[in-house]
Amino acid sequence: MPKHLVGSIVGVLCAVALGVGLLPLRSHISVSTAALVLVIPVVLGAVIGGFRAGVVSVVAGFLVYDFLFVPPYNTLDVGTGQNWTALIVYVVVMLLVARLVATLDVSRLEAGRGNDAMRRLSELSELLVEDRPVDDLLRTIVSTAHTAFEIPGVALLVLQDGRLTVAASAGDALTSEELRQLDPQSGLPVSVGTAPGSSSALRSIALSASGHPVGILALRGLPASKTDRAVLNTFANDAALALERAQLREQAIRTQLLEEVDRFRRGLMGAISHDLRTPLATIKVASSTLSNRAKTLTDQETHELYHLVEIETDRLTRLVANLLDMTRIESGVFTVHRSPTSVAELVREAVSALGPTLSKDRINLVVPESLPDVNADHLLVGQVLINLLDNANRHSPPDGVISVTGELRNDRVVLSVADQGPGIPLNQREEVFNRFAQFDTGGRAGLGLTIAKTFIEAHGERIWCDEAPNGGAIFAFTMSPVEHAAGR
Repeated sequence: MPKHLVGSIVGVLCAVALGVGLLPLRSHISVSTAALVLVIPVVLGAVIGGFRAGVVSVVAGFLVYDFLFVPPYNTLDVGTGQNWTALIVYVVVMLLVARLVATLDVSRLEAGRGNDAMRRLSELSELLVEDRPVDDLLRTIVSTAHTAFEIPGVALLVLQDGRLTVAASAGDALTSEELRQLDPQSGLPVSVGTAPGSSSALRSIALSASGHPVGILALRGLPASKTDRAVLNTFANDAALALERAQLREQAIRTQLLEEVDRFRRGLMGAISHDLRTPLATIKVASSTLSNRAKTLTDQETHELYHLVEIETDRLTRLVANLLDMTRIESGVFTVHRSPTSVAELVREAVSALGPTLSKDRINLVVPESLPDVNADHLLVGQVLINLLDNANRHSPPDGVISVTGELRNDRVVLSVADQGPGIPLNQREEVFNRFAQFDTGGRAGLGLTIAKTFIEAHGERIWCDEAPNGGAIFAFTMSPVEHAAGR
């Protein structure tokens, strides 16, 4: 039932009830007192049904006032001019009261709607300010417009390859004809904005930010109230800003990723250029000598050249293996396969893998056979030892001794590789494990130590660098014994 009709009924019934209630007291009250009492139905009618209901209540109050309280009683005859004045004043004052009450009520309702609109807009804005991917944000925009504004169908279109495509939708999906209608090249009319019109007509709201278009919000219908339509416009503006921010954020992430890849590529090339150039040049010189001067070379010289080619080829092989390991690390595809492994066997295999590059008379092994087996990935820890031995060999003098020591410390097996080289300054012992660390002496740490650190930490263990007792550097790492790992 319409509000004005309800207010009219309440006003009429209240006027009649008050008139009947005051009737026994008619001889004891004045005409003006009855007029004051009959203000009540006018106020009630105006509050409930607005000014129209207030007017009906004034008419009802006028009739009750004239019929029951203005002499002659029980008739609509007014009689004296004084009575006419009282009735006219009653009607004028009651109409003013009805207008004032209705206006105050409308103002109160508008203020309430405004508060509700601000609250809803604040809630909607909170949904948009969160950092989220573009696809997630698109779905949030259409689902919020669909549910919060009770719009049957909402779609968000963005420009791709020169054409508008639906990026997200909620509610009733747009038909192919409606999509064609939204195409600027179709020449078909479509309502723009939230101006009042047909409730089921297709509407479009342009989403633009910083002076350029972001997308189009297509609506099948509009909110019923003017306040909701205003909130929808503001929500569309906020959605455009949030969408632009999300797109810029993803673009910045892509740019940062490309810059990181480019920096890694440049650093990697710088890190391996010297390591590649030296063995390649050595192999080139040795092979050219063998090819061009084979007849003039002695057997010993020929053997030394072949031995040199073998050494440098092994060095290149290790460098390529490190590059492949680094690729696996960067892509996150390498895994640790633990199994009981003999520490002495690990060391023997690492020394043997270096072959002619590292003569056995330069190796001092102090690895007791009594050391417990460790719970480790045989291949990964073996590569760690190879890298540490190769690093020690490259930084030791030709007659320097490389010591490999294994011992049990605090429920951990500790393996260490010590050389007699120049050592590493205290402030660079952490940095030496970085991918492209550079020593003060100009030597580059290379990839081997980075890979060693990554493989050991993948086991949940620790690797570090220290000063060797007789000068040089010592690299050590821990491994967990099998019985200790089982107890954990």
